[in-house]
Parts: sequence; C-alpha cells; structure tokens
Amino acid sequence: MNFEPTEMQQQITKVIRDFGKSHIQPNVMEWDETQTFPAPLFKQLGELGLMGVLVPHEYGGSGLGYLEYVTVISEISRFCGAIGLSVAAHNSLCTGHILQFGSEAQKQRYLPKLASGEWLGAWGLTEPNTGSDAMNMKCVAKKEGDEWVLNGTKCWITHGRSGDVAVVIARTGDVRDSHGMTAFIVERGTPGFSGGKKENKLGMRASETAEMIFDNCRIPAANMLGNEGDGFIQSMKVLDGGRISIAALSLGIAKGAYEAALQYAQERHQFDKPIASFQGISFKLADMATEIMAAELLTMQAAAGKSKGQKVTQHAAMAKYYASEVAVKTANEAVQVFGGYGYTKDFPVEKFYRDAKLCTIGEGTSEIQKLVIAREALK
Repeated sequence: MNFEPTEMQQQITKVIRDFGKSHIQPNVMEWDETQTFPAPLFKQLGELGLMGVLVPHEYGGSGLGYLEYVTVISEISRFCGAIGLSVAAHNSLCTGHILQFGSEAQKQRYLPKLASGEWLGAWGLTEPNTGSDAMNMKCVAKKEGDEWVLNGTKCWITHGRSGDVAVVIARTGDVRDSHGMTAFIVERGTPGFSGGKKENKLGMRASETAEMIFDNCRIPAANMLGNEGDGFIQSMKVLDGGRISIAALSLGIAKGAYEAALQYAQERHQFDKPIASFQGISFKLADMATEIMAAELLTMQAAAGKSKGQKVTQHAAMAKYYASEVAVKTANEAVQVFGGYGYTKDFPVEKFYRDAKLCTIGEGTSEIQKLVIAREALK
C-alpha cells in the first residue's frame, strides 16, 4: 500500500495550514476559554470546500474521497481539536447520513446547503440513558396521517443548538429491536424542536455540544430517511465512516502535541544542553513518532477501504481505538516534556491534553471499539 500524499492531499494541506495560521490559531485560546462556538468560521470553511468534502460535485460538494477527508480533519485538528470535531461531525454524520441514505429529493434539498456551509448539520442518536445502548432509546416517533410526531431528548449532540438541520434517529417499533428505529430529517425552526442544555466540557470547548429536545414535533412523512425501521442499521453504517473521522481527529491532535514537544525539546536547555539530548526525553519523542505513524497507517487503511466501497467495520474500529488512545498518550507525554510550562495555558499542549480525551469516548468508547473488533474477528 502506498499512502504517500497525493497532489490533491498536498494542496489541501497547504490550504488548511495557510487558513489555520490566519483564522484559527490566533483565536484558539479565546474560543476555548469563553466556550465560543465560532459559527462564521464554518461558512469560511464551506467556501474552501471543506464542509462537503465527500459530497459529489452535482450536489455542490468537493467530490473527494476518504483519504482526502482524513487529510482535512487531521490538518484542521493540528490547530484546534474542537474545530476539527465540528467539521468531522458535520461532514460524516449529518451530511454523510443524507448522502448515503437520502432520496434524490432530499439530497437536492439539503446537500448543497450543507456542503457550502450555509447550513450546519447535527446528528442525533445518543440519549441520556442510552449511550452505548442505542437500541434502548426512548425518543419515539409516531405516524399520524402524512406526518411523524417526535417526542424525546437527544444529548451530547454536536451543534445541538446551532445546527440548521439534524438527522434524528427515533424509535418507531419495539425496544431493542434493531429494525424498530427510523431516521428523520428535522429542520431548525420546526415547531416542537429546540436546543437544550449546552454542556460545560473539559476539552473541545469551542465545539458546541448540547441537547436536542422534541416536544410533539411534527415533520412531514417526506422527511423520513430511507425505509421505516432502517434507522439503526443506517446509523451503524454511518458510524463506520464516523469512526474514521475520529481517528483522523485523534491523529491531528497527536501530531500537534508531538510537534510542539519536539520543538520545545530542542529549544529548552538544562545542564547546558537541549533537553532533547537526554535519553529520558528522546525516548518519549521516539515513542510518540512511532505510535503516530502506526495510527496514521491504520487510519489510512480504513479510509482507503471506505473509498473503495469495502466493508470497513473492523478497520474503522481499529483505527479509531488505536489513534484515540495514541492521542491521549502523546498529549500526556507532551505535557511531561514541557514540565511545569506544559501545565499552563501559555503553551499549546495543555489544550491538546484536554481535547484528546474526548476521542476515546465519542462515537463509541474504546471499550465499544474492542467489542466491535472482537465481534468481527470471531465471525
């Protein structure tokens, strides 16, 4: 396998690095400290084609593949994991779900606005009591004439308040029936649909995470995605791509932390030598570099399979599991390399440290990834 960056990936990297230095890096700590969700930034990213990376040209997207998509998410996340998270959730979850399972009419209506960044997308599966136990969901949808009526609450939703359109999975059949859930498209402004509590988080603080509340929310039958009862099955397929997103997010955070530690270790002197010359520090850097490369290869393997239309359930879970754990370990070691300075907000590694942990939780915890990997291995 040859994962040398293509010319397109190199162009993407240059565009994002130029944009990130001007529009993301100067604002990272202010957004983090104030928990500001910089909505206008995503319209700018849309103008660069980064909000519809996988969307075909005929729907206003960039028409790129998963290898390019991994480049987009990882490069943005080198600057700020929170911005990378929001771009990933928009592209792979909401937009990705409509792209994979929407009717032609639904694609024509929603994809151009999502791909341009005019509209921001949200995706609702998780509920307060059904994190990893999604088949026990309590949010229900009942058919009444030519409408569906939604009632319930979704939590931990990226863009739960600010999203212009959401894909929501609700129970339409029996509890724990994998064919008892259905996906719907719900537009902001629909009566009965509102944003709830915004979470006060350890990291990823510039990415909005909030509840979505449905109180007798009526939506047209035409807003059902695919067939009735297919929502859970669709979601599991969407999550295969979503896990590649989180692997890419983890990869970017890990690279950002490593690069900061590498530079600091060469600049910081103790006992009249750069601390990089001491084995205790150089071995940390060696471990970081090796594990990041392994994470990148796993991520690119999953992305390559996804672009070819192959089943990537196991490879995506492996990439997400390993890369997220590497991000946490790398950020932790980067703080250690910085010593006391690493514990302050004057240097970037404390934020990488806080942001990294979410990657081992979101879109399936590390423990859930192990279950997926083992289940696929035992088939």
